[in-house]
Amino acid sequence: MVILAFLLKGIATVLGAIVSFLMFMVFGRAIASWLSADPGNPLVRFLRDSTEPLLKPIRKYVPLVGPGIDLSPLVLILALIFIQEFLVGVLVTYASKLAQ
Repeated sequence: MVILAFLLKGIATVLGAIVSFLMFMVFGRAIASWLSADPGNPLVRFLRDSTEPLLKPIRKYVPLVGPGIDLSPLVLILALIFIQEFLVGVLVTYASKLAQ
């Protein structure tokens, strides 16, 4: 059971790191869009291309607000926070119970 506990803890750690990285990318994309960054910039293109597959489905359900304000990054960040707190937390807690 100890091996399974360490496996689950490792999965939780990697999942937490991926979720944190995605949150930074979404923040970066939102800031770049607010600052009207050059769309030809390789960093801006990377942020746009890597986050668009996650944001596109959300835009189907979350309409633009006011004068074209896109709330889909906010919804995605909230979903990522939920995944971080709930799923990673459950995996870590379960792993610690198995290790006892």
